[in-house]
Amino acid sequence: MALGITFIYSIVRLINWAMGSFYMVGSYLQFILVTQVFGVDRWWIAVPITVAVVFVLGAALEPVLIRPMFKEGIERKDEYATVVTIALLLLMTAVASGLSGPYQRTPGSSLPTVMLGPLPVSGARFAAFVATLVALGLFFLFIRKTWLGMALRAAADSRVGVQTAGVDVQRLDQFAFGGGVALAALAGALLAPVFLVYPTDGAMTTVKGFEIIIIGGLGSIPGALIGGVLLGVVESLGTVMLAPQYQNAYGFLLVLIVLLIRPVGLFGKRLREV
Repeated sequence: MALGITFIYSIVRLINWAMGSFYMVGSYLQFILVTQVFGVDRWWIAVPITVAVVFVLGAALEPVLIRPMFKEGIERKDEYATVVTIALLLLMTAVASGLSGPYQRTPGSSLPTVMLGPLPVSGARFAAFVATLVALGLFFLFIRKTWLGMALRAAADSRVGVQTAGVDVQRLDQFAFGGGVALAALAGALLAPVFLVYPTDGAMTTVKGFEIIIIGGLGSIPGALIGGVLLGVVESLGTVMLAPQYQNAYGFLLVLIVLLIRPVGLFGKRLREV
């Protein structure tokens, strides 16, 4: 989720407040594919299909909702992006509630418990962890080794420079938006058997995602990964050593400490030095 948020921001220069809805769509697609098509033992086949469907959905929505921000000469682009993505969040949540109701569902899991030393970990959580490592590895290979990945990194550095080189930056925006929401859908698909499936299941995940990118630095992909690890460690240690009922508060406390020490995040860059 955090990687998707910062990936979209680094290319398109907007914060997508509807990421939780794409997480939700991914979880519902995974639930439908597992329970109605593939079965619980072949959940891994449903995951890439879910990611591909949400990528196409995001790529289709970008020209309609996001591209006018650049083509129509809108002066307050940040406000436009905020209003549009929050409206999309509310619309997708309302549609999901209307179609499925408020009920909690699960695709289930047949994976056995895994022992990590003395610690038992549910099979679904361990599978999500391994699949996430694989997905991150593929993502970084794509970003570093392909022409399109090079173009995306160049656009993150300078949109004007990419346009000067003859690259269609609007196509890059479309791909980046689709890819970012697909990463959110991947999280929803992998965590569907862990946190259940319902219309607002992406709300807390979205909060965690924004905490991570604030800690790591908005627009920094390495910062998103390191920020995620730090947030998880702080919340886990706080739960074990202090009080479990304040788990979410430990994450917010870490955010405040980072902002006090380094307002742009651990790996964020200052746009202007005074």
